[in-house]
Amino acid sequence: MKTTSSVLVSNFKHWGIQHVFGIPGKAVSPILFEILHHEMEFVLSKHEAAAGFEATGYALMNQKIGVAVGTSGPGGTNLLTAAGQAKASNLPLLIITGHSSMKDTGKAMGQDSSLFGTDLVDMFRSVTKFSARVERGDMLKPFLQHALEKALSGVKGPVHLAIPFDILLEEIEPFTLDLPVSYDMISPLMSEVTDKLNAAKRPLLFLGKGVHSSKAYEEVRHVAEHWNIPVITTPGGKGVFPSNHTLSLGAFGLGGTEEATAYLQEKVDLLLVIGSSLSDMSTAGFAEAMYPDHVIHFDYDPTFIGKSIQVPTTPVLGDIKANLTAMLKDMPKTDSEAFLTPNEWIQLEDNRPGERISAVQALRAMRYALPDEAIIFGDDGSHSFYGIKHFDIYKPGTFFFDDIFGAMGNGIGYSIGAKLAAPEETIVCLVGDGCMFMHGTELSTAYNYNSAVLFIVLNNGRLDMVEKGMQKMIGTSIGGVYETPLDVTRFAESMGLEAYTCYNPFDLTDRIKEALHTIKETNKPIVIEVLVDENEIPPTMGRQ
Repeated sequence: MKTTSSVLVSNFKHWGIQHVFGIPGKAVSPILFEILHHEMEFVLSKHEAAAGFEATGYALMNQKIGVAVGTSGPGGTNLLTAAGQAKASNLPLLIITGHSSMKDTGKAMGQDSSLFGTDLVDMFRSVTKFSARVERGDMLKPFLQHALEKALSGVKGPVHLAIPFDILLEEIEPFTLDLPVSYDMISPLMSEVTDKLNAAKRPLLFLGKGVHSSKAYEEVRHVAEHWNIPVITTPGGKGVFPSNHTLSLGAFGLGGTEEATAYLQEKVDLLLVIGSSLSDMSTAGFAEAMYPDHVIHFDYDPTFIGKSIQVPTTPVLGDIKANLTAMLKDMPKTDSEAFLTPNEWIQLEDNRPGERISAVQALRAMRYALPDEAIIFGDDGSHSFYGIKHFDIYKPGTFFFDDIFGAMGNGIGYSIGAKLAAPEETIVCLVGDGCMFMHGTELSTAYNYNSAVLFIVLNNGRLDMVEKGMQKMIGTSIGGVYETPLDVTRFAESMGLEAYTCYNPFDLTDRIKEALHTIKETNKPIVIEVLVDENEIPPTMGRQ
């Protein structure tokens, strides 16, 4: 017999989890003791929401699952935001929260998570795929198994188990669960899709972040090349298709390109949507006059199919990669290299003395200095929309951004967890000063646990998207500008990190190259602050 907490943590180890993220508390202390005994690393985050972000980034990069732990009461409520973000990102996250002992339920208890206090199980239900309280030790196995099946099947996502303190100490029969293998669903409509593609005169591919989730990069490229279809991406789909491909028109929606809009304005007969719910972020500027004659919509989740663009729609449900593979099985391979154009020499323009750097130039400098394979995590804000429009992608799967839930600070956590899961990768976090104000203390987490991320912070002293949006709507802004701006360099240095401030794009390129070299030597994160133009209009003004 072993304690419930020991059995739980031994399963973490069995799944290949080396890092568990969270903040200690009495209610979860038995789990932390077992993490120590199992020679795993407990990553002490600075806020539970950030711990959840970090565990989610870890899951994205290890392609298994991430684990975040928070104590009862406020530890759990702080993790709600991370659950919402993981659900929007379609990433598997196991959240474990503590709870006062079952024998004390109904008494006045501090940080009570039961029906008599803060009912965490109920709170988590709307932001997870499964939420339950383990009220006996022998309930752990069926509840954990069901949680894993929910997290890793279909549309992947977060799950939550609340485990009371005395249940964690209860002795149970040991068990080991394997991570479930999902079975691919193949749509019966694949021949119809092929017929429509063959008949289309002016088709267009619209790729969303579901392509990231299914890792269907080669398949969507094969579709585009076989039928010679131009490609646009949603903001969240940035990074699923190379920018230097002859068929790439760039992004549409917020941060979209003029080329993407122009193509849609000339009437499309068939729009092939793959892995997108077509939110207002993705369809900003999509007027009814641009509507196609027909939509083919690939997605695991049917909830939003046929609702944003109300034209005749063929739904293709199931795993995107599996469906595309089935559709392409008899199609000859294409010569992908023939569709690539040489990477253009990036022209950098210096700012005038005394003026701040343009955010556009900052993104171009990043592209100039970073290797093609560098993986960028864009945090929530105008800085990432500049990236969507101006940062070219040469290798699919190297830019991640959520355009749905949009929790500020998520990119900071995602990048830290991703680097711990894949230390050999070059991980870069593109972030703004607003996100740094929210979760910038996680720089300390990155430093203390050798998560050697390169953080590039665009600082204009304001919440840029909302400030510019209010200026457009009512001619002024309320609460959009920081009275005392963040000094990012000094902030980072106070937590032990190397940090630099850049004032022009040429300095930025040099600092990036130096930082990448230093990171390899020290295995420590570095922060580069870029002071950008406060008055520059971001590419986010098309949202209604």
